Amino acid sequence: MKRIAIAVLVCVTGAAAAHGQPAKSAARCAGLSNLALPHTAISKAELIEAGKLPPPSAPPDAPANAPPDPVFSKLPAMCRVTAEAHPSADSAIPIEVWLPVEGWNGKFLGVGNGGFAGSIGYHRLAVNLLSGYATAGTDTGHQASGIDAAWALGHPEKIADFGWRGIHELTLTGEALTRAFYGRPAAHRYFASCSDGGREALMEAQRFPADYDGILAGAPAYQWTHLVSGGLFAVQAFEGKPESYIPEAKLPAISRAVLAQCGKRGETFLDDPRQCRFDPSVMLCHGADSDRCLTAPQLAALKALYAGARKKDGTRIEYGLMPGAELGDGGWKTWITGPAPQKSASWGFVTGYFDDMVYGQASLEVLTLDPEAAYDRAVGRTGHDLDATDPDLSALASRGGKLILYHGWNDPAIPALGTLDYYNSVVDKAGENGAAAFVRLFMVPGMQHCAGGPGATDFGQGGPGENPARNVPDESIYRALEDWVENGTAPERVIARHAGEQDGKRKAMFSRPICAYPAAAEYSGTGDRNSAASYVCATRK
Repeated sequence: MKRIAIAVLVCVTGAAAAHGQPAKSAARCAGLSNLALPHTAISKAELIEAGKLPPPSAPPDAPANAPPDPVFSKLPAMCRVTAEAHPSADSAIPIEVWLPVEGWNGKFLGVGNGGFAGSIGYHRLAVNLLSGYATAGTDTGHQASGIDAAWALGHPEKIADFGWRGIHELTLTGEALTRAFYGRPAAHRYFASCSDGGREALMEAQRFPADYDGILAGAPAYQWTHLVSGGLFAVQAFEGKPESYIPEAKLPAISRAVLAQCGKRGETFLDDPRQCRFDPSVMLCHGADSDRCLTAPQLAALKALYAGARKKDGTRIEYGLMPGAELGDGGWKTWITGPAPQKSASWGFVTGYFDDMVYGQASLEVLTLDPEAAYDRAVGRTGHDLDATDPDLSALASRGGKLILYHGWNDPAIPALGTLDYYNSVVDKAGENGAAAFVRLFMVPGMQHCAGGPGATDFGQGGPGENPARNVPDESIYRALEDWVENGTAPERVIARHAGEQDGKRKAMFSRPICAYPAAAEYSGTGDRNSAASYVCATRK
């Protein structure tokens, strides 16, 4: 798609006003209302004084009575633009673009979404603005909680907006407004997000390689049809019968059994869970049922969760869970068990996807579906709009674009092995030397979904500004991406940290390097095992 041609702004003289007094800034901002954009209407462009932004509305799934986000009171003066794109007759994609009046770093940073999207990431916009970026976000064309897909029922164009079109519209609109406000285009354009946002990132790399110079894709739900179909197999095995359900109270026993078989002394996670051949049979109750063991139906369900989903002929649909980090708020109790049967995040995604996107029935009985037939229908109905599986990134590479992927080995929401498969397919397509010029993958031991878990899981993946003290390429994977794009320094390792409470304060408890795949961190043999300095990145035989 060709880039948007920017119309002449009424009452704006371009770059000459870029550093004018407040009145000129206000006029320059207001003038953006006159910018002509294809199928996009600008509803408001207003100058917001420093610290005067009204707190944006909370997302639909925010906790009740949550305190206001303090970041909004710290914001510098900005030009806030709201717009709505209508690329189809059934599309209405809200877009917000925030432009710092002073101190612009010359860069544009797009904000992604999680789950089924449905809200604008205002916190991320604010942090980006504080870091000097022109930045933009969207809800991809609907307002709902991240696990609600009711908006998709009977609206195929809205599925396309969610799948790939919304982020592209955000990008075109954001870049056009940035150019118009500052009188010059952004010198570099970035996109960084995780989960569904990681899928959005890969959609941009594959379908619109000219949109961004650097892309950070975390735990990408890139093979959406396989991912949620795999979830269908899992919930049927796990919740198809009441006796199969494993309550949260049994997760500590499962974790202890895994670490007893595969872990190192004193470690609470596995460096590489692929090396663990955990036999769940050791969990079988030989007497009365208790939280320390599993009944036979529960054992069968656990084996199914680890095994993943396959067709009757043995063809893999989706990988299973990796052993080793079952505990924690971002672990199995959130994604797999939930507080009660049919209350997990996985249950919400499976029912929403098959009800509203695949079968078009608001109250589908997913536990009675033929899972193989449901998978085939999912691919046929939504694969084109939701799957970002194309390994040919030659167009991104040819213009100097860079892509960094990362994934936690113990992600309970999106199997890490799928991301490894995608990376390998890109390398196979481009060749090892060709791929080395534009793509890196970082696998993170002990990390769950996007962040959290018992490993060293804080490495700047949230983007710029969240931790100013470590906002450098060696300790922030986002800054490493910028360094690669702007200075040609390809990242081979980034220091990750695990934070905890000590003396009532949150402190880094240990650090490890995370290494560009296929290398992994190995203890050097000397030094403090809690320090990243004691580890080297080595390729295992």
